Amino acid sequence: MSDDYGVDLDEILRVIDRAAVLIVRFEVLEPRLLVDFRADPPDLPIIQLVDRVNSAEERFRHLKSLRPKLPLPERILSFPWPRAIRAFDESGIWEKIAERLISLGADPDHIQSIQQQLLDGERAVTIAAITGGEGFRTIWERSNGPAE
Repeated sequence: MSDDYGVDLDEILRVIDRAAVLIVRFEVLEPRLLVDFRADPPDLPIIQLVDRVNSAEERFRHLKSLRPKLPLPERILSFPWPRAIRAFDESGIWEKIAERLISLGADPDHIQSIQQQLLDGERAVTIAAITGGEGFRTIWERSNGPAE
């Protein structure tokens, strides 16, 4: 079902159910959301923001460095998120990821911390876009003189 979010939510929810490792590529943020659902005590599932990489091979190497005791997954599933972080939450995707992670032993406080980092990052990008911060250029400026 493709809807107001511009993605097939049903398919994304199915991906979350079956993925061993998942990458979410946000439209407005550089970092990617890495969710590794694999758990083999004492190794618990992880969720964290990671840098972009240039290839699938580089992502697998990075994952191996993060989780050296676990074998590499067969594949890393990925999907783009073209909307705001708030829409990611409102769509139910965040809740689905969090529920699965918590059921596997992940720390709910850490999951919430990552969610806040995403919101803060998006807010910083929005402010930079409005103020002409790094990576942005204003197309008009308020004049200091009287209004015309």
